[in-house]
Amino acid sequence: MNKLFTGVFLFFSTLFSCQQKGEFKSLSVNDFESLIEASDVQRLDVRTLAEYSEGRIPASININVLDDSFAAIADSTLQKDRPVAVYCRSGKRSKKAADILSERGYQVFELDKGFNAWQQAGKTIEQ
Repeated sequence: MNKLFTGVFLFFSTLFSCQQKGEFKSLSVNDFESLIEASDVQRLDVRTLAEYSEGRIPASININVLDDSFAAIADSTLQKDRPVAVYCRSGKRSKKAADILSERGYQVFELDKGFNAWQQAGKTIEQ
């Protein structure tokens, strides 16, 4: 009986430890581009202001995910009833932002390899 309990415990702890904190979907560059064509999708750049100023996906707003007040700024800026398409430089910070936003009730889609992949694919950027 002890082995059975241990096995069941390990199964459930493995199952739950592998899940993301929030619920969001990571998209390829082409899928992300298709998503943001919809007028109701909010485009969110979570890089620093300096990075954002050097170039961005058109019509994106900037909220630095590394700012301590990221969640509060996002809540006062974004609408929860509209999807959020989030990106950063390489995909690491956008996953962090996607976790935070999805836990707060937003429907979030994240650009998997970030703005670097967007640029490498020759997609439109604005300065």
